[in-house]
Amino acid sequence: MSAVLTPDRCVLILLAAGRSVRFGDLDKLQQDFLGKPLAFHVVTALEAMPFKARLAICSGSDLDFASRGYRVIHNDDPGDGMSGSVKLGVAAAREIGCDAVVIALADMPRVTATHIYRLLEAASGRDAVIASSNGVHPTPPAVFGADQFEALLTLEGEEGARAMVRAGRHVIAPEAELLDVDRPEDLERLRSLR
Repeated sequence: MSAVLTPDRCVLILLAAGRSVRFGDLDKLQQDFLGKPLAFHVVTALEAMPFKARLAICSGSDLDFASRGYRVIHNDDPGDGMSGSVKLGVAAAREIGCDAVVIALADMPRVTATHIYRLLEAASGRDAVIASSNGVHPTPPAVFGADQFEALLTLEGEEGARAMVRAGRHVIAPEAELLDVDRPEDLERLRSLR
């Protein structure tokens, strides 16, 4: 039996523990974009969604996610790749109890609540794997139903959940909305889109 996933039965996991190696010596999440830190754009975009809980997986950033309603979980080994952060978030979400997790990246500042609602609407229940796509490549944000948690907890390395995401269902969003800031030139491209 399929069930509609609603935010109040989902845990939002915000991945903010990357090492920003391609960005140089600066913390990309703290870089100014339209008058606030880059990472707080997705936080603001999703703040009205009634998630059961919000988790921010962080490593060395000084950004105060706790003041924005997030339980902060420290990733002591960000070199373990995205999978280490995903596992920390999923383990905490499983303890809380939820039907699904929504995994978003702190370096994707143009993600909208409308798109997250579309991902949830596309989900068929606790076995769902729904990812975003620009029409060519699947990408976060993504929704994983609770029946996928065991598989997520076995992930290793930087590959993260890419294989699961590729095999899942995809919801198209404009490419500019899914812009992921990895390098200084990505931030400049983002600023030029205003």
